[in-house]
Amino acid sequence: MLVIEPQAARALEWRAALQFLDREADCVGHVAEVDWPLPDALGWSAVLVGEGVSREDLRLLASRSTAYPMPLPLLVPEPLAELALCGEAAIVRLPLRTRYRELSGALAEAEALAARPHDVPPLLSMFRPSGASPAIRAVHRLVEQVAPFDTSVLVLGESGTGKEMVARHVHELSPRSGGPFVPVNCGAIPAELLESELFGHEKGAFTGALSARVGRFELAQGGTLFLDEIGDMSLHMQVKLLRVLQERTFERVGGSRTLKADVRVIAATHRDLEAAIAAGQFREDLYYRLNVFPIQMPRLADRIEDLAALAEQLLARIERVTGSRIELGACALEALAGYAWPGNVRELSNLLERLVILNAGRRVGAGDLPERYRPAGATGARLAGPASLPDQGFDLRDHLTQLEQRYIREALVRADGTIAGAARLLGMQRTTLVEKLKKYRLAATADVA
Repeated sequence: MLVIEPQAARALEWRAALQFLDREADCVGHVAEVDWPLPDALGWSAVLVGEGVSREDLRLLASRSTAYPMPLPLLVPEPLAELALCGEAAIVRLPLRTRYRELSGALAEAEALAARPHDVPPLLSMFRPSGASPAIRAVHRLVEQVAPFDTSVLVLGESGTGKEMVARHVHELSPRSGGPFVPVNCGAIPAELLESELFGHEKGAFTGALSARVGRFELAQGGTLFLDEIGDMSLHMQVKLLRVLQERTFERVGGSRTLKADVRVIAATHRDLEAAIAAGQFREDLYYRLNVFPIQMPRLADRIEDLAALAEQLLARIERVTGSRIELGACALEALAGYAWPGNVRELSNLLERLVILNAGRRVGAGDLPERYRPAGATGARLAGPASLPDQGFDLRDHLTQLEQRYIREALVRADGTIAGAARLLGMQRTTLVEKLKKYRLAATADVA
């Protein structure tokens, strides 16, 4: 590990913690002290960034780390993580108070990133929403048209449709792509804390303000500030935000120094803001300030033809983190295409992550899907095929593979996990069943799920 930490005492603490976790550490105080050898010169697997690293050093580090054949992963404290998200830097976030368990998990994630296949797409290139449906092609055109300008963008759409991904894609294509992309979920932060979160505060500005704090507008200087769920912002904060958008300046809470807001603002919401204006819950002047260039995100159900491309994109992203992958069979894709997707792309992402955990390295069929996603006839102990061959045909090999796996699982359950008993139920030799268990990566304790 390479540790960059200006504070000598803190660097010693990091070295001791890493040694406890069986890692060696080279410690330096500043990025300029690093000669940046080829990957095999010192054998670094990742870089751990201390809290005291400056904004300039962090951005330089993020760009230097991508000079390797594959980007060298950076372990970055949470408040600084967004500053490092430029180019193709591979970022692993560290909580401010990092314990051994959290550090161990972050190291494992970083090592998985370092070992990922070379043909996996770079992180930021994956922010382009996948698909070729008319609805998503319209989104792509709008993003490409607005990205070169500093125009405010308002991304609209249901929860889970990928609004933040589109905002990141606008940032990636913009002249500000070398700067940070800083997201803020306005609906997740209590109203009384949001002002400090956005603008920062000075020491002693209020009870509990024991030190000065940099706000998100300062963190986003030179880059993009993404205000998610803007429709949940209080009227009091809407007034303050409108002033910043109009004057491009702000002050920290409790401070008198005027700071420049050199940021591009992209906002998003799932709410109907025009209805909120009519109800007196959202300021009309702020709406028109944000809604200079609206982008409407379609529901997944309205672009279901993009499902296969979306699944491939999401599986590649999951593989970057976990190092594991699955293949979706034709029957599974057909089943998923018939589902309503109330949670949109987020629900698809969560499902795929679950499937990767349960079926790493395997081909997943309709019978492997949770029950709510299965088509009629694919639940229970039987996995029925079509009564007759459909006009468009179907994947017979995939269907037979799923049938075989299903019956093997059921036989193992009935035989209390004993391979010999399951083999008798299936009318095959024990050695044959063992080979099939290895082929399908099934455990002898498998159950019918």
